[in-house]
Amino acid sequence: MTTEEHVSIWMRPERVDRSGPGRRPGFSREQVTRVAVRIADAEGLGAATMRRIACDMGTGAMSLYRYVPKRDDLIDLMIDEVMGEIDLPDRPTGDWRADLSLVAHQSRTVGLRHPWQSALVTRRPTMGPNLLRVHEFTVGALAGFDLDIDEITSYAGMLNDYTNSATLREIGWIEEARRTGMDMKQWMHEYVGPYVQAVVASGKYPMFNRSILEARVPHMPPEARFQYGLDRVLNGIAAGLPT
Repeated sequence: MTTEEHVSIWMRPERVDRSGPGRRPGFSREQVTRVAVRIADAEGLGAATMRRIACDMGTGAMSLYRYVPKRDDLIDLMIDEVMGEIDLPDRPTGDWRADLSLVAHQSRTVGLRHPWQSALVTRRPTMGPNLLRVHEFTVGALAGFDLDIDEITSYAGMLNDYTNSATLREIGWIEEARRTGMDMKQWMHEYVGPYVQAVVASGKYPMFNRSILEARVPHMPPEARFQYGLDRVLNGIAAGLPT
């Protein structure tokens, strides 16, 4: 039997507070969630505690548990709140490549706007309404082909895995640049440059040498690097689609 503790937040009815004469107006899940997201964006996920959220809302921490019973519920609500920023049409357009590209670019934009979010969606399954909307659009883009649902969801997973990993790498560089005061080019030149030159001169790693001397992608702007990888993911999906 499912205990109340393990009931999904999406199965819990929203608490409705009605203010009357002399009563203090209540709050809502949406208010709690939006304050939590704002704090996490500014200071990191760890800062978005119930105590801190309550302080920003001008109330006591215990009062917020009436709206969001536990930390896991808050995380689920936060993930779904920012997934709501992914701007998609009501249904796929029929151009699967354009539709999946839109999902990837919108997801990257939201991930960069909320750096804490990308790491969570890769390890924490949640099925809020906004995530389900994005999932429905993504798998729906491939629904016109003669594929079983496992194939469709596998291709959607490939797209999501690439998008999340690429966004996390980009976030990592942004955070490292903030920490060190050096962008990627400066870091490569000033910090690892002499070591890389020594490795190249040794001749022991010919493929590494090629990546240093010939590669173009690392020198592209972030958007172009993302698109380069995305094109190859989409080409891989195209190769598996019925003609």
